[in-house]
Amino acid sequence: MRFRSSITVAVGLSLWTGLGAAIAADAPPAGKVAPAAAEVPAVPVCAGCHEDKHTSIAATFHGAKNDATGSMCQACHGDATEHLKDPTKKPARLGASVPPAEKSAVCLTCHVSNRQLSFWESGKHAKNDVACSNCHNIHKPAKLQPSPYTTTSRPIEADTCGNCHRQVRNATLKPSHHPILEGKVKCSDCHNPHGALTPMMLKHETVNQQCLSCHADKRGPFVFHHPPVEENCLSCHTPHGSSHDKLLVSKAPNLCQDCHVTGKHPTNFYGSGQAWNLADGTPNSSPNTRFIARGCLNCHNSIHGSNAPSSRGKALIR
Repeated sequence: MRFRSSITVAVGLSLWTGLGAAIAADAPPAGKVAPAAAEVPAVPVCAGCHEDKHTSIAATFHGAKNDATGSMCQACHGDATEHLKDPTKKPARLGASVPPAEKSAVCLTCHVSNRQLSFWESGKHAKNDVACSNCHNIHKPAKLQPSPYTTTSRPIEADTCGNCHRQVRNATLKPSHHPILEGKVKCSDCHNPHGALTPMMLKHETVNQQCLSCHADKRGPFVFHHPPVEENCLSCHTPHGSSHDKLLVSKAPNLCQDCHVTGKHPTNFYGSGQAWNLADGTPNSSPNTRFIARGCLNCHNSIHGSNAPSSRGKALIR
């Protein structure tokens, strides 16, 4: 009997200790009041009505952080207490009535540490009332994305940018263009859509630095250089697309003669002046054979710079 009583006491103490530990674990932190049982739903509350939204976001990185209380939903859409009481009352942050700056501020509460967002507030998109949700679909895009981290509203990034930047979009359809439509180059390879120090939101400080980050063979330094190349690549090239070969602003030799209006070659390249076989002004002379259906680049093929230690290098011929 004494042995049985000891077992009973031991079991009772164990149960009491376990119950005490469970109560202690569920106890709220000091200074805070524990929520009522009714305030902690046992099933996903938001999914009861918004099943499509709950399902679409479940497979995303955002959805992975959600729980039965819908805490993640409220993190973005605001307190849903009144909405639960009366479904006709929308949450604090939902719909077109919310200012773009306020929408973006919600995203920045979590993504503020992203270095790509350092210049968001001073960037052109923020200043023109573009919100994160204008480009990103938080509830997962309808089509499969190439990367799980991609949340743009369309699978191809250029399609998202082209919604607003129509002129740039049209330029990429021209015969000579960067392989943007082919998916080999993205807008964000050159631009930081979340803001940058440069007017065109380039990733690098200057146009030339941006271009040379890929076209390193044009970087130099060269023994003989071409001044426009060092000044700005856009003096001769257009970045998004052109009707002329190699993304040129205009066709050679017209492009070259925008600067080289005088010199060893005739200004009017279809005239007979300085022709190789007839003196200037000779009647019935033929057009200058050096320029008919030809371009300056046939001879001056090292147009970006040359290291050839000769007069040919100086003339950018080799």
